[in-house]
Amino acid sequence: MTIGDILKESWISISGNKLRSFLTVLGIIIGVMAVVIMVAVGETVQKSITDQFSSLGTNTIVIRAGAARSGGVRTGNRQTLTITDAEQIKKLPDVMAITPAQMGSAQVIYGNKNWSTMMLGAYPDYATIQDIDIEHGTFFDDTAVKNAATYAVIGPDTATELGLSENPVGEIIRIHNMPFVIIGVMKARGDSAFGSQDDMIIIPVTTLKKRLQGSKFPDAVTMIALKIFPDADNNVVIEQITSLLRQRHRIKDTDEDDFQITDMKQIMETMDTVTGYLKLLLIAIAAVSLLVGSIGIMNMMLTSVAERTREIGIRKAIGARERVIIIQFLSESVMISFIGSMLGLVLGVGLSQGVGRFILHYDVPFSIWPVILSVGVAIVVGLASGVMPAIKAAKLNPIDSLRYE
Repeated sequence: MTIGDILKESWISISGNKLRSFLTVLGIIIGVMAVVIMVAVGETVQKSITDQFSSLGTNTIVIRAGAARSGGVRTGNRQTLTITDAEQIKKLPDVMAITPAQMGSAQVIYGNKNWSTMMLGAYPDYATIQDIDIEHGTFFDDTAVKNAATYAVIGPDTATELGLSENPVGEIIRIHNMPFVIIGVMKARGDSAFGSQDDMIIIPVTTLKKRLQGSKFPDAVTMIALKIFPDADNNVVIEQITSLLRQRHRIKDTDEDDFQITDMKQIMETMDTVTGYLKLLLIAIAAVSLLVGSIGIMNMMLTSVAERTREIGIRKAIGARERVIIIQFLSESVMISFIGSMLGLVLGVGLSQGVGRFILHYDVPFSIWPVILSVGVAIVVGLASGVMPAIKAAKLNPIDSLRYE
């Protein structure tokens, strides 16, 4: 028999019992579709998490002030980092850009509009560290920081909520009842590890500390962010920063650090590992559906062998070899699996892309793995499910088969 003859015979056999064949194919469709959707979900989660941190880059380090400790007991939430600390860290050879940062909430007023948003006091280097692009105007400079100028760079969402014009540079807004001049509007960029970049106001850190907060410790900040040169070793820089800050804070060798250093490179590597395990878990759960589908194929083929016992006996009586019988039943099993896998692939990709684009408004990554998986499933599941029935059919005694009713 030629390949065409085998495929034709397989299709005639499958289509002979349409309902049973449809239900069997449906099991494979659901299994493959579940795996494809789970792969898409895993990759979407991984991409979303990676995007949150990629805005900072793997060469970014964040230092946060830690609570003071006494005898292992927390004694308060005193801010232990200072602007002067940032200036000293800036002198390290591998530091490309650095900014002390102080976050807070801001009640912003423009005309009859009143909006609550996040406010960040920082250095001009914050734009470099965060890769901020300016849509209109410019970012403030070192002179503005030195003079504690009342300049503000705002996010596009903040401008929209305040009802500002398309280019509001030069407009006056009031933050905690103090007038600020808008000198720049950032381009939209979504969320990052520092929070939303589209709904926030950035002002010089000295302005925030001296004019708005009026703190008794105008030099204290909650965070220092820095970007190192691409060829620098993150671990070496972290060791240098730790040594410098412990020395400046007069921390004894037996005492713990009063600051916390976060390496974005390490976080991204950890997140990649975690999301990788998550994808494997999701695929494993979906694979159960494939297992059920393969059992369905095997059940159908065993039933088919029982129903076609007399046909098999006639084939063998007129000279059909066992190899031909095995190939015939295997081809039927593979054809059922192939049809189900292809339909499951199309439905899985269509649903994941459609839901992501039109409902969640998020671009779901398309991977080649579901395609490879579907073809692999069509072959492996089809062969594995059909081997036992095919062998059983080939081993039937022709005389007993001809007597079968």
